[in-house]
Amino acid sequence: MTSESPEKKAERDRRRRLAEIFGDVLPETTSDDRPEPSGESTRESWYRENRPPHHDAR
Repeated sequence: MTSESPEKKAERDRRRRLAEIFGDVLPETTSDDRPEPSGESTRESWYRENRPPHHDAR
């Protein structure tokens, strides 16, 4: 078993406590960084899936 220095252990514990309290403040990537899903946009597909039946697209 390797021994961890007191400074590294204290830093690791501090980061763990901060993560427990605040969580991830910013995601690793934003929606602008991620590729668009293939096909129609997510917003458009949501509207199509949730369209009331009396608004039938013909």
